[in-house]
Amino acid sequence: MHTSLHDHSFGQEQVRPGERRTLVVIAITAIMMVVEIAAGFIFGSMALLADGLHMASHAAALSITAFAYFYARRHAFDRRYTFGTGKVNALAGFAGANLLAVFALIMVAESIQRMFRPVAIDFDHALWVAVVGLLVNGVCVVILKDDHGHHHGHHHGHDHDDHHHAQPEDHNLRSAYLHVLADALTSILAIGALLAGKYFGLRWMDPAMGVVGAVLVGRWSVQLLRDTSGILLDAQAPESVVHGVRDAIEKAEDTLLTDVHIWSIGPGIYAAALTVTARNPERASRYHDQIPKELGVVHSNIEVRRTV
Repeated sequence: MHTSLHDHSFGQEQVRPGERRTLVVIAITAIMMVVEIAAGFIFGSMALLADGLHMASHAAALSITAFAYFYARRHAFDRRYTFGTGKVNALAGFAGANLLAVFALIMVAESIQRMFRPVAIDFDHALWVAVVGLLVNGVCVVILKDDHGHHHGHHHGHDHDDHHHAQPEDHNLRSAYLHVLADALTSILAIGALLAGKYFGLRWMDPAMGVVGAVLVGRWSVQLLRDTSGILLDAQAPESVVHGVRDAIEKAEDTLLTDVHIWSIGPGIYAAALTVTARNPERASRYHDQIPKELGVVHSNIEVRRTV
């Protein structure tokens, strides 16, 4: 009988690159969110209010992500989690996506109401606040830009003989970077709507941009729901990973990968359950070692069968 004493943390106990910068961005975003929402109500700008709510949605999502980082680290060695706590980040993203959907619906409802019941807009003050919001988003983009993770993982075959370590890319940080870019785009829409209203009398542009901002938030929430639900439901890994594993193992002419199950267990890392059929089969660990490390397969259980 073989007894395995290794852990299944897969690097989740480590502070991820850029995590502290994400906390800084959350603080900056939260402050600007309050300013923009308050200014939207005070100055009567729906576009400004939509931009503030957009920032609020991302602040909430990023806050959930920050908590997920903390929880994943704290429970990284908890044996109740079969493959570690990597999916906590996906669960946080799923919750954040639902929050985004709620914010989008609120923004659409309020914008439509403003179209039929327009209110006076203090364009000068609203423009100043929108410009400041855009500058803040620009600062957040700079803070989060160009952070590339390194691979970290724990590799072993079915017999758990071999171990490798690498640092996976922090997809949550990449997502945060894309969020602040979306915030910047929404700020540009708000500024455009306010300028159109101030200089061309196109007051309808303000609530219209509120709807556009809501659509942006809604589309992002749908995409995030799709991505995170796939991870939570153990959907098959991307085709690039599956094909990479198949190509690596089937290099020998008499070797076939007859059963393939590869699923995400954390940001950029995967577990695999494979069946290899060969005329002259190798040990499971040898097949695992053939899988390129850059594919992120950090845990594999490989059943080896001899061709009859």
